[in-house]
Amino acid sequence: MNIAIVGLGLMGGSLALSLKKLDFVNKIVGSDHNNEHQKIALELELVSEIVKFEEVYNYDVIFLAIPVDGVIKALQRLQNVSAETTIIDLGSTKSKIVASTPASIRKNFIAAHPMTGTENYGPTAAIEGLYEDQVVVLCDLEDSGEIQREVSKKIFKALGMKKYFLKADEHDRHAAFISHMPHAISYSLANTVMKQENKNNIIALAAGGFRSMSRLAKSSPNMWEDIFRQNKTNLLEAIGLFEDELKMLKSSIEKENWSEVNKTMQDGYKLHDILK
Repeated sequence: MNIAIVGLGLMGGSLALSLKKLDFVNKIVGSDHNNEHQKIALELELVSEIVKFEEVYNYDVIFLAIPVDGVIKALQRLQNVSAETTIIDLGSTKSKIVASTPASIRKNFIAAHPMTGTENYGPTAAIEGLYEDQVVVLCDLEDSGEIQREVSKKIFKALGMKKYFLKADEHDRHAAFISHMPHAISYSLANTVMKQENKNNIIALAAGGFRSMSRLAKSSPNMWEDIFRQNKTNLLEAIGLFEDELKMLKSSIEKENWSEVNKTMQDGYKLHDILK
């Protein structure tokens, strides 16, 4: 199978590295609006060649590894693909993308979200094995064509991913809690420190805890602006519930109700019994 990857950053570049190892993949080309990304992707041999976006419809599988607003625009421009072509997006939101997919290519389309990544971006962030042993969520798969369903399952299985099946709106609500809200908190935590007059002295003391919690603030602001916009309702709900929890903890500390503070932390500690 011949594959085109639109977007040669962390997700697209890492995907290319993994796809190159699959015996049923014949050729991998890339497309990216950023000229520097094109150059680096070729230097790193992520893809065999760079093609214009208008040429990707010639390939058996088209991966859209671009920001979520870009996915919607790209789908509008891919209405000339053949009935056998499989289009797979890797966006972090799904409902608006699915709703915006032209009816003429709905059978061609697979709405996927690989639950993996790092805070880095661009072709140099590409990591071999990024997808292995990670979860991929496939949404509204019943609306995709039989060929496309089989192709996507074959690829993700070969990448070593664990497949989960959800409705797009279910996915977006879940993602708001375990991905989108943590990014919002990380950006806010970073800004809280940066707005202090003695921020350099504070940061000089930064240890593992602060670095872990602020790590996500290194993520691409442009990409996450799109995600926040597309999943606004679910994100606001998640942030509101988090604020409620933080207010309760703050209140217990103000009242010096240390037994309640301890209970709150004990309750939170239980999360890691599930994550094991």
